[in-house]
Amino acid sequence: MRTGISVDVNAADRARLEGIVAARSSPQKHVWRARIVLLTAEGLGTNEIMRRTGKSKTCLWRWQERFMHEGVDGLLRDRTRPSRVAPLPLAVAERVVALTQTDAPGETTHWTGAAMAKAAGISLSSVQRIWRVHGLQPHRVRQFKLSRDPEFVPKLRDIVGLYIDPPAHAMVLSVDEKSQIQALDRTQPGLPLKPGRCGTMTHDYKRNGTTTLFAAFDVLDGRVIGRCMQRHRHQEFIRFLNAIEAEVPAGKIIHVILDNYGPHKHPKTRAWLGRHPRFTFHYTPDLGLLAQRRRGLLRQADQAPPQTRRVLLDRRSPGRHQPLPQGNQR
Repeated sequence: MRTGISVDVNAADRARLEGIVAARSSPQKHVWRARIVLLTAEGLGTNEIMRRTGKSKTCLWRWQERFMHEGVDGLLRDRTRPSRVAPLPLAVAERVVALTQTDAPGETTHWTGAAMAKAAGISLSSVQRIWRVHGLQPHRVRQFKLSRDPEFVPKLRDIVGLYIDPPAHAMVLSVDEKSQIQALDRTQPGLPLKPGRCGTMTHDYKRNGTTTLFAAFDVLDGRVIGRCMQRHRHQEFIRFLNAIEAEVPAGKIIHVILDNYGPHKHPKTRAWLGRHPRFTFHYTPDLGLLAQRRRGLLRQADQAPPQTRRVLLDRRSPGRHQPLPQGNQR
């Protein structure tokens, strides 16, 4: 044993060391470290301990000294070592962040990890780590569209009010169309689904033209009134309105929420609306797409304080919707 090193193993330390050696779940590095100390305590020489453990002389001296200063706990942990790769300077990280906020080189739409690594002269993992720390995601873009409709706020309040608190004795319908629906049919019949086998269909198909779906969604009970028609004009839209008129019980006010598509504002459509006074049209703001974003509006309204989302309705009326007073606008 090296000069100046003394290994004194008491009964408690010996029990712990023997337990480490005997335990089948102990890491092997802990096992041979404990054996070095136990063999040293038995009075064996350095050469004999080296022969039995297969370790070098410097390794024996290191763990004998560690046990002398820190006990058994010192054998169970490794001291931290500096990384073999020097950490990136702060200036490199700042340069990567600054480059990420500039236009990508060439004709690429955004910075990729490989392109940034090449431009900054660092590894791809380093670029990803810097982006993650600074919350940068150059591959993601959040889309937005601002409506320029001067009546945006009144229309918004009117439509959201209808969705949140529909008028009494009235029906609120969200109306929209889906045009150019491909009517496709497979060239051969497929096999049905059965245990152990999925359903089958041919890879090719036969076209049967296109169709247009007109649909009205009842926001109160989820019922859908739908019709498929060949074209997408004001004539077909008026026919769909006649279908709604026939299905809704007489005497019930109908509030229709729809976008600003041409057939919805055609002179003949307005003339039809004049002949049917129980219908009330509520147009969404230009580029607002409120009818398609009904769920998001309702979710935002549920998260708002009650005093800011209160919709005042005249329950004594046959169902005419009253918009929010101007004093509650935010």
